[in-house]
Amino acid sequence: MHEWKQDEHCIFHVDVNSAFLSWSALKKLEDDPEAVDLREIPSAVGGDVQTRHGIITAKSIPAKKYGVQTGEPVVKALQKCPSLVLVKSDFAVYRRYSHALMDILREYTDFVEQASIDEAYLDMTQSRGKLKNSETEDMPWPLNAAHEIRKRVYRELGFTVNVGISVNKLLAKMASDFEKPDKVHTLFPEEVPAKMWPLPVRELHGCGKATAQRLHQMGIETIGQAARMSLPILQANLGEKAGLYIWKSSNGRGSVNVKTEREKAKSFSNEETTTQDITNENYRTLGLEIIGRLSSKVASRMEKAGVYAQTVGVNVKTEDFRRHSRQVTLISPTRDAEVIRRESEKLMEDMVFGDNGFFAAGHGLRLIGIGCTNLSDGSYMQMDLFSWAQTLEEREREEKQEKARLRKEEQTQEELRRKEEKQKQKKEKLEEMMARVQTRYGKAAISKGAVSKNSE
Repeated sequence: MHEWKQDEHCIFHVDVNSAFLSWSALKKLEDDPEAVDLREIPSAVGGDVQTRHGIITAKSIPAKKYGVQTGEPVVKALQKCPSLVLVKSDFAVYRRYSHALMDILREYTDFVEQASIDEAYLDMTQSRGKLKNSETEDMPWPLNAAHEIRKRVYRELGFTVNVGISVNKLLAKMASDFEKPDKVHTLFPEEVPAKMWPLPVRELHGCGKATAQRLHQMGIETIGQAARMSLPILQANLGEKAGLYIWKSSNGRGSVNVKTEREKAKSFSNEETTTQDITNENYRTLGLEIIGRLSSKVASRMEKAGVYAQTVGVNVKTEDFRRHSRQVTLISPTRDAEVIRRESEKLMEDMVFGDNGFFAAGHGLRLIGIGCTNLSDGSYMQMDLFSWAQTLEEREREEKQEKARLRKEEQTQEELRRKEEKQKQKKEKLEEMMARVQTRYGKAAISKGAVSKNSE
């Protein structure tokens, strides 16, 4: 067992197992005690239950066995598991269970940092002796406190959590992601080589998909290989900040600063580096799919945080590694995924298909990002006059363009009608002339394409 030094921190990371699915299951059982427990069958939260569109935001362990993954389209999940039971998100219920969880955690320490709706960091350094029952008294510190928290949450709230224990936030977070559910894990500095280094580098907390791909290109597959790589090489390939982060975190170095008040986010954004350049040929398939997926992720995060956005923006990186962005201010704040997707598509299409668009200039996109800013809690949802006037002006301009298009079509139709009428009149005059010639000189007087010599 780790020997605690006098000035050493003790950090817990408490993470709810399949939070949305677990909380939806509890609400269903609360409403109907005879109902099936969603946690015991293939089930998932996310998307539109009626139309079966959208993405999976949480899944049960039985659903995971079918290969159902968080973040994938509902349609794909149903192909893997046709019997998958889908339930609608209910953030009012989720917030209620989240508050109850935080109330229990604050009984053990005043230093609780809520990282999201379903996870928190606890600084337990000064909390020895704060045990509430005798079940764990025979366990060494801090396992006794971790197991007591785990048992109390299940006994009093009905869902399970994982608890990770270490000397900093990074290692505590990594520990809580080990085997699930309902487990306590440690990851002390001396355990890093055996427990963390063999893991794939993509599982390092804070290592995004694009960074993991670049590390793979460098021949780095595991966290241990990243830890043993020299800092200058990592920074040369990943950039100064990203390289330093990967080097520090892979060697188990992390912050011990547990913030008692969660900082409010000023924006919500997600971006994705594409596996192939987005061009005019694949934009309508791959490009729109990425925009839809990112819009859903941003909307889900905003809903978790209970905020709305007045401004929607898109940003791209072209194949020459230059970034470009556009944004629009909405009439009314939103966190609706469909609204975010629709506005993002408008901005993106103007950027790539406009008169000076990237596609016309021969540029492809290798990164797409969606972001929402100008946040509020939704208590003030009035339309602002400027945005309203701006949008009205845009609508009037679109109406004028549509009317001009219709007038042009009408003019074209009228010109065709006049041309046909003129040809008809010409044909009738020709037929009338031929009839007069035949009456005067006989039917044999005119042959096809010429007048008979008898008529000379």
